[in-house]
Amino acid sequence: MIKRFRPMPATAMAAVLGLAMMTTAAVPAAAREKPKKEAATKGPQLNPSKDFRPFAQKMDAAFKKKDAAALQAAITEGQGAATTNDDKYYLGFFTLQLGILNKDQALQEQGLNTALESGLVPAADAAIYNFFSGQFAYQKKDYAKAAQRLEAARAAGSTEAALPDVLLDSYAKSGQTDKAVAFAKENIATMLAAGQRPSEQMFVVPARALQEANRTEEMLDLLALRVQSYPTPQIWHQTLMIAIRGADKDRTLDTLRLMRATNSLLERGEYAEYATLASQAALPGEVVAVIREGKAKRVIPAADAELDELAKTQVERAGDEESTLAAYAKRPATLSNPKVAGVTGDALVGYGRAAEAIPLYQAALSAGGDKDLWTYRLAVAQAMTGDAAAAKASFGQVTGPRKTLAKFWLAKLNAEGAPAAAPAPAAAQPVTGG
Repeated sequence: MIKRFRPMPATAMAAVLGLAMMTTAAVPAAAREKPKKEAATKGPQLNPSKDFRPFAQKMDAAFKKKDAAALQAAITEGQGAATTNDDKYYLGFFTLQLGILNKDQALQEQGLNTALESGLVPAADAAIYNFFSGQFAYQKKDYAKAAQRLEAARAAGSTEAALPDVLLDSYAKSGQTDKAVAFAKENIATMLAAGQRPSEQMFVVPARALQEANRTEEMLDLLALRVQSYPTPQIWHQTLMIAIRGADKDRTLDTLRLMRATNSLLERGEYAEYATLASQAALPGEVVAVIREGKAKRVIPAADAELDELAKTQVERAGDEESTLAAYAKRPATLSNPKVAGVTGDALVGYGRAAEAIPLYQAALSAGGDKDLWTYRLAVAQAMTGDAAAAKASFGQVTGPRKTLAKFWLAKLNAEGAPAAAPAPAAAQPVTGG
């Protein structure tokens, strides 16, 4: 007896395996020899072995009648006789159908795996068989197998929306960090190029794997891509609290400034630390501005003895500084001294006068000042004045300890300049079965 199985349409298989209330698939039709062209469109020709053929006939008959008990009996009887790949595909196919009839996920998984291992699953069904086999393996926490099956589904052209996230997590949880990172970067680049926003998992999963592997710089690269796609205050806050770890006072202050620029200073303690560090840096105008902002946003209580006292002392400390800065900034002695020029620029930025600070930072660089520090501060001032092109060029030159912060500023600028991305397609629900 020769059987030719018609491949089940991918949409039909997805519906069958993805719904709690399952229905049976169309019965594969018996067929005589037909032209090769037709065979290619209808799946592999199966030639059960002599010993297995009687059981195959019983399975076919039971399935046509939707007689689950008879189908179960035929499968049980025939298992020991399935020796060839044709037999195994036949056995897998009908085991899958029994699982669907009985709403039994274990049988569905067994049937899919048996059919796949036969090597005879039709090309038209390879994507969906591998996808759901991978889903079952993932649910059982067999992540290496899940990754293998989902890779095969992807190679076969699967368009399941859930596949990228599940494959990525399978890579990460099976210890395949390099594959997880490479796949995430490829997927992110593809989606962004198509004007779509990748899922958060596409950033978070590989970032977590990189963190566990102590590959901090690579982790921060992915987190920068994440805030570019999801520039919310909460995500900026989470990200910059990671970036701030281990920073010295100067870089901590610069990080808190970026948090302020991204509206991600969310706690009273962050404003307090910012104000304290700015005070230690002799920037009274910035201290007062930050405390006032925290109160306006109601993050700092209206009556806060500690910060109220700090603000009072900084107002007194500032005196007439703001009104005299413009003239001081133009003095040759200021412009020729890199340290003086730079800190004068910092003071101007603290008073909200970033445009006036730009020539001071340029003077600090021209006079031989700390290239990394003053290039970074110049870029920030350019960004604050809305000159994104100049800011990006300057941030691109930062190579020292502030390179990470420059990376996040670039993410902020890219997010502001990018058109709104469409959300990623909704992921399919995990297989729930019956």
